[in-house]
Amino acid sequence: MAVETRPIMLKQRVITAIVLVTFILAALFLLPTHLFQLLIAAGFMLGGWEWARMSGLTSHVGRAVYAVMVLGLSLMLLQYTGIWDGSVDLLKLRDAMGAACLFWSIALLWVMGYPGSAGFWGAPWVRLIMGFIIICSPVAALSYLVSLNDGRWFFIYLVGVVASADIGAYFAGKQFGKSKLAPKVSPGKSWAGFFGGMASSAIFSFVCGQAFNVVGLAPMALVAVTAVTFLASVLGDLVESMVKRHSGIKDSSQLLPGHGGIMDRIDSVSAAAPVFVLLSILLQVGS
Repeated sequence: MAVETRPIMLKQRVITAIVLVTFILAALFLLPTHLFQLLIAAGFMLGGWEWARMSGLTSHVGRAVYAVMVLGLSLMLLQYTGIWDGSVDLLKLRDAMGAACLFWSIALLWVMGYPGSAGFWGAPWVRLIMGFIIICSPVAALSYLVSLNDGRWFFIYLVGVVASADIGAYFAGKQFGKSKLAPKVSPGKSWAGFFGGMASSAIFSFVCGQAFNVVGLAPMALVAVTAVTFLASVLGDLVESMVKRHSGIKDSSQLLPGHGGIMDRIDSVSAAAPVFVLLSILLQVGS
């Protein structure tokens, strides 16, 4: 039965991915920038509903209130940084993304120290606060990218880095995944998957750098920036896995067949986007 189930799950995973990619690309190129930014915020708001469940909120009303708060804070962040009205304050955006990156640095220590580290973040109210950072900061990061000249290609590049890493990790892990990356956090993740994801994202980055120069960096510099972004994406995945394990939840929801929930898809981007945008500001990418 297990042998038969794997091809079915892979088929579901591929079909769902094709539908998602088609929808996102169509929206990216057909919708005005503001509407696409609202779509990003709405998608992450659904992730807020799932995060509320992962944080111990059992009431549907409570989860809905939290999701609306996520949306509201995301839009407030767009307004604060000037992204929404098209007059971006790079200093404010840099500070916001820097604060998010500081959080992820602390979260790395929590992952390394799990399960003992749960004493610092395991309380429901702490997890709810974590969710605001994890979900709202990438809304601002992604909205900033699409607001730039040629920003749609920036968006595609970032999502492509995360997606290529996910694909490489999936197949490398399936074939060679004996040595576990973080067995106490996510037993399914392996060092083979880690290096497979790193290789596939580096190849994607190098090809894009050679062919399109989509983010204004020399190919090797682009690979270096991508390497840091890739590491952040792995951390985002591990942090969500850690919170799910602490909560006794396998998937954030069943909304996406073969993938789980929204948070199971945006966990990597949630960490990767602020890191990528912070680096892009510091290196004046897209200026």
